[in-house]
Amino acid sequence: MKKLFAFLTIIVMLSLGFTSLAFAQNEGTPDEMAQTDTTAMENDSVAQQSAVPAATLKEEVAEPKDFQQILKEKFIEGDWKFMGIVLLTLIFGLALSIERIIYLNLSTTNTAKLLNKVEAALESGGVDKAKEICKNTRGPVAGIFYQGLDRYNEGIDMVEKSIVGYGSVLMGRLESGLSWIGLFIALAPMLGFMGTVIGMIQAFDDIAAAGDISPTIVASGIKVALLTTVFGLIVAIILQIFNNYIVSKIDSLVNNMEDSSISFIDILTKYKASNK
Repeated sequence: MKKLFAFLTIIVMLSLGFTSLAFAQNEGTPDEMAQTDTTAMENDSVAQQSAVPAATLKEEVAEPKDFQQILKEKFIEGDWKFMGIVLLTLIFGLALSIERIIYLNLSTTNTAKLLNKVEAALESGGVDKAKEICKNTRGPVAGIFYQGLDRYNEGIDMVEKSIVGYGSVLMGRLESGLSWIGLFIALAPMLGFMGTVIGMIQAFDDIAAAGDISPTIVASGIKVALLTTVFGLIVAIILQIFNNYIVSKIDSLVNNMEDSSISFIDILTKYKASNK
């Protein structure tokens, strides 16, 4: 988790650095501004002596727009009623996804190290010391070990049943919130498509009001109508990527829980046999 926060801090610092650099390039240094003023005075004198048309001097080469600027412009061109709903879908979906990612990262445990600690604690201090180690270790694996150790006096069979039952509860906690993320993934393109249908209806209303099928009216109306579907699909793709990562993380944790539980049962069986 510390590496994650450090990585995010580096990203923020780089973003601020690039932003400051962009502002610096836009504003310019004082020397550059003075040089610009001198050059402007020279250009004014040259312009007075020459007969070049003003329109020719004002011609500028249009700079290509990046993807972020294009996306912002298209978002503004769309209808704010449906664009705003799609944006809220993205915000809530990302909030849930980030919360799940943080929770799953905090639930990750070095099971090999924990098993070694539990085994050493059983040999040196018994079940109570092993329970103390599990209690002070975060993560679902440590919780499963604690439940098993708590039922140790009732036999290995009860330990296995306790591990299976508590493991099912922990799996439910790990998968909490996935249904809502799936809802937002399905909802985003549906809202976009609904905005497209309503936009098409409004385009036909404009045609009926104008009394003529003008290509300008049809093209502009259809473009605005289709923008909601495009942004709905973009939101669904972004949330689907997060959802797949979360599902893969949960599968990894579950497999880790199952493997470590088998090793834990073997350790308890060996400890029970040595104390007979």
